[in-house]
Amino acid sequence: MAGRALSPERAARVYDRIGKFQDWQGFYEGPAIRDLVAHADFASARRVVELGCGTGAMAAELLTRRLPPDATYLGLDVSSRMVGLASSRVSAFGARASVRRISGRPPLPVDDSAADRFVAVYVFDLLADELADAIIEEARRILTPGGRLCLVSLAPGATAGSRLLCAAWNRVWAHAPALVGGCRPVDLRPRLARGWRIEHERSITAWGVTSQVIVAARVAE
Repeated sequence: MAGRALSPERAARVYDRIGKFQDWQGFYEGPAIRDLVAHADFASARRVVELGCGTGAMAAELLTRRLPPDATYLGLDVSSRMVGLASSRVSAFGARASVRRISGRPPLPVDDSAADRFVAVYVFDLLADELADAIIEEARRILTPGGRLCLVSLAPGATAGSRLLCAAWNRVWAHAPALVGGCRPVDLRPRLARGWRIEHERSITAWGVTSQVIVAARVAE
C-alpha cells in the first residue's frame, strides 16, 4: 500500500479538479481544525507558512481572527486551481499574505528560519512516507528555534465505528487513491521522534472520521 500514494503531479491534477468543493469536507475537518487553532498560539505568531493551503480557508481564518495585525502569511500548494482560489481569498490582506504554486518536492521556496509557524492541515495523509519525512525536515529548516509545527491529518480510527470506516477507506485508497483525494489515515507521531517536542496531541472523531491534531515545537538536536 505504501507505494500507492499519489505523486505531487497526480495530486495536483486531483485537486485542480476538486477545486472549491474541498471546503465541503468541513463537516468532519472542522472540529480538528478548531482544536489546532486553539492550541497553536497563533496570537503570538509573526510569520506563518502553510503547506497545502487549499482554498485559503485556513489563511482567511488566521488573518481575520487569529494573527496579530503585522503578522505575515505564505501559502504553498501544488494545485494551480487551489492557488487561484486561495490568492483570491487573501487578496484583501495585501502585502501581508501571498500564495505560491510549488512542485510539492523539497526544497520548499522558503528561507531558513523564515517562519515561527509551519501549518499543514490534511496534507501529510496524502504524502508518500519518504516525501513526508523530507517535508518534516523542511519544516525544521524553515522554522525558527522554538517555532511550532501545526498539523492535522486523517488518523487511524479511535472508536469502533471509526475503525470500520478507516478499514474501508484504506481498501479504497489501496485500489484507487484518487477516489479519496489521495488521502489515507496515518499516525504522525513517529515522524516527530527526533528534533521535536510535542506540546499538544489529540484524536478527534467527527462523523465517523478520526483526525490527529499535533502541535510540536522545534528543538535543537
